[in-house]
Amino acid sequence: MAAAARVLHQQGVERTTIADIAQAADVPVGNVYYYFKTKDALVLAALTEHARGFTELTAELERLDDPIERLKVLVCTWIGQRDIAARFGCPAGTLAMELDKREEGGLDIEAGKLIRQALDWTERQFRALGRADAADLALTLISGYQGMSVMSNALRDPDVMTREGARLNRWLDSLKPRK
Repeated sequence: MAAAARVLHQQGVERTTIADIAQAADVPVGNVYYYFKTKDALVLAALTEHARGFTELTAELERLDDPIERLKVLVCTWIGQRDIAARFGCPAGTLAMELDKREEGGLDIEAGKLIRQALDWTERQFRALGRADAADLALTLISGYQGMSVMSNALRDPDVMTREGARLNRWLDSLKPRK
């Protein structure tokens, strides 16, 4: 599943073959077919892997006491992935965009759930701050991430992630409750 998530992110759904994923996972092609009967089943597994990764990340972030600090560490995690974003974009965002263009439906909705997962977790952080506009703030933060990922990828410039991530962290600091 990890190999599928990585290869599909790097190559896209349409350009990726099951053989590509088998090679990346260092297993025989037959093994991949045994567990995943179709390419769509493999894409769904990759989406599940991305969701699992986000769940693990946010579980670690929950150990921090301050919701703003959790969000800032999330942004720093995005910045830490700047080289990957500059080359391939955001895994959830790029898969959601690609899958939406396909004739057959269903996987695009699954990809959208990754974005929803990030929005929901982020909104909970803003709610923990007592913000009535938590949903709007979450949308702004996740849109900022998606935008900086797209721009970094389009320009092949990892520094976009660094600069925009710093801007997002300053914005988050401005939202801290005044004591």
